[in-house]
Amino acid sequence: MNVTIIDYNASNTQSVLFALERIGINAIVSNDPATIQKSDKVIFPGVGEASSAMAFLKMKGLDKVITSLKQPVLGICLGMQLLCNYSEEGDTNCLGIFDLDVKKFDSLKGDQGIIFKVPQTGWNTINDLKSSLFNGVGDNDFMYFVHSYYAVCGLETISTSLYINQFSSALRRDNFYGVQFHPEKSAQPGQLILENFIKLC
Repeated sequence: MNVTIIDYNASNTQSVLFALERIGINAIVSNDPATIQKSDKVIFPGVGEASSAMAFLKMKGLDKVITSLKQPVLGICLGMQLLCNYSEEGDTNCLGIFDLDVKKFDSLKGDQGIIFKVPQTGWNTINDLKSSLFNGVGDNDFMYFVHSYYAVCGLETISTSLYINQFSSALRRDNFYGVQFHPEKSAQPGQLILENFIKLC
C-alpha cells in the first residue's frame, strides 16, 4: 500500500504521518507529481491560508496533478477547502472538485451571552453521516476542529456540523473525500476514519 501525503508548504504532515503509523501505514511526504500519481491513496492535508496555498500548488503544477487523480484522495481542513470551487479567504479560486464555496464564519453572541469565537477551535460533533468513510463512527461523535472558514452544505455533503451555522464537516465526490476536522487529532473516531479511508477501493 503506497500512501502519499502531499507537501505544499501549508500542510500539517507530521501529525498525519504519526496517525497513519499508529494504524500500521508507513506513508511518504512528497510534492513530486510522479510519486503522487502512482500512489494507492493520497492525503491532502492543510493548515494555512487559501490564496498562498493555491499559488504554491499552481507554481509546482500540483493543481493539475490533484484534479487528475483517480485513486482515493482525502483532503483535510484547508485541503478540503481547496478542493471546493472558491474560498472567501483571499478571494481564491480553488480546485473545483466539490461544487461548493467556502465562507468565513461571522462571530456571534448567542443565547445567554455565549460568544461563538472565530476560529472554531476544539471539539464538535459530526452528524448526518452518509459514507462508508464513517463505518464504525456514530452521529454525534466528537472531532477536533480548527478553522475560520467553512464549506457550505450541498449535494456532496456527507456529514454536517453546527457552529454559528450548519456547515459541511465532510464532503465526497467520486474518488475525492474531504473532512473539515482533523482525524489525526480526533482520538478513536478519527483513527477509524483514517482506517476506513485506507480500506477504500
